[in-house]
Amino acid sequence: MFVKSFPTVNADPGVTRQVLADSPDLMVVAFRFGHEGAQGKLHNHPHVQSTYVESGRFRFTIADADFEVGPGDSFVIPSEAIHGCLCLEPGTLIDTFTPRRDDFL
Repeated sequence: MFVKSFPTVNADPGVTRQVLADSPDLMVVAFRFGHEGAQGKLHNHPHVQSTYVESGRFRFTIADADFEVGPGDSFVIPSEAIHGCLCLEPGTLIDTFTPRRDDFL
């Protein structure tokens, strides 16, 4: 078993990102939102993404749909779907990407 440590980096104002694990086919990343109002800006990418809400509350936009999520909720974001979120209560999202996000390394 090979364990790597990855640095925590600033992703957006009030948001940090830390890769937790990666392989060419899969990547797990923690996004920590430090305050209400912090945002994961609208964006898209070719990766399929699964998001698990470890803590906090968030309002997500995926394509034309808006919904709120809290601890224990999870969902999948399709490849190329425009998406983003607004932090309603500080917390952490655990995102999994396939294939891995090389731009995060």
